[in-house]
Amino acid sequence: MVEKVNVLVVGEGGREFAIAKKLQESEHVKQVYCAPGNVGMSAVGVQPVDIAETDFAGLIDFAKSHKVVWTFVGPEDCLVDGIVDDFAAAGLKAFGPNARAAQLEGSKDYALNFMNNYGVPTARHASYRDQTAAIAGVDQFGFPVVIKENGLAGGKGVVIARDRATAVQTIKEMFAGGQARLVLEECLVGQEYSMFVLLSNGHYRILPMAQDHKRAYDGDKGPNTGGMGAYSPLPQLSATDRQAMVDQVVTPTVNGLVKGEYHYHGILYIGLIMTVAGPKVIEYNVRLGDPETQVILPRLKTDLFELVDRALNDQPLPEVEVDSQASFGVVLASKGYPQKPIHGQKLGTMPQMAGVDIDYANVSGTLADLQGAGGRLLMVLTQATTLQKAHDRVYAYLSQLDKPECFYRNDIGAKAGL
Repeated sequence: MVEKVNVLVVGEGGREFAIAKKLQESEHVKQVYCAPGNVGMSAVGVQPVDIAETDFAGLIDFAKSHKVVWTFVGPEDCLVDGIVDDFAAAGLKAFGPNARAAQLEGSKDYALNFMNNYGVPTARHASYRDQTAAIAGVDQFGFPVVIKENGLAGGKGVVIARDRATAVQTIKEMFAGGQARLVLEECLVGQEYSMFVLLSNGHYRILPMAQDHKRAYDGDKGPNTGGMGAYSPLPQLSATDRQAMVDQVVTPTVNGLVKGEYHYHGILYIGLIMTVAGPKVIEYNVRLGDPETQVILPRLKTDLFELVDRALNDQPLPEVEVDSQASFGVVLASKGYPQKPIHGQKLGTMPQMAGVDIDYANVSGTLADLQGAGGRLLMVLTQATTLQKAHDRVYAYLSQLDKPECFYRNDIGAKAGL
């Protein structure tokens, strides 16, 4: 008989919903707690805990008192702020990189230096601490030019400026907004992909890949968001190109983490673009992505608890088995997102449809009487034998909703020919 244990997930969004749901399915798990979680989690047997994700001392006390074997950290800001280090100092295990390694996401400049040091292909770039120098540097890149805030920005601190006037205005606004440094990059052309590597101090397994949709509106228009939808697998990505990503990006990245003595135990998200010159890294994230997590974890046949448990204990990692079914999801967001999302709109009870799941994120109230709590509210997702069938089922569900104070993209999966 398998001894069942308790685990804790830190975070409250759709990503944490998907992680907690997957862990709760494991035969090894008695109870998944999620701090602070959200009201939708009770639908999948996960118990929300009223402790802020920034209250490291409170989380540590809870983990000790509830006999939590380890904690899975969802959000990047907690990792950058050193939650893993604090847990380790308290004699507890937490899945995620320490504060030093988390700088790979916490600072764009730090990540680019890492790539330069260890031969990881990326865009031509330069970083600037001074507004005047940054404006002068624009002309070295041509247009469009990519302008990035150096620090954490929730996936939104990126502007693609198509002319000099826009670039100058963006630079001035970023520095005026408190940025101490920003990065200019050449604008790479090609399809973007999300690769997730589960790491255990140099040993790794690659999880199913996905494609995210960052822009708010159809046709990749509008401002950058945290992500408006995703799908997996990727029919347009050839096996040859995927192997090139592993050989040219994953291998030197993992080797760099070992050589740099990062002792990385956690997820490394690699945002890739497939250019005519081969794969190049757009960014590193030191955690699972949202909304990609919601579509890749349902395809993971390997027990997520076993993967994480072995990684944390430096034991041989099990092979990753992937379900052949396609997974497809679309985010329902609050009107005004990402600039000024409205709050408090009535969502009521989400209708049920065979084969359709809801991963809740920014919602409040109860499952019977939900309200929006800003930003991305939830994801509608499904699995099917083909991407087209999954796509059609999700959009059939969305089309029956009457949510005038919400919106979603209608073209998720277009780059896969859907």
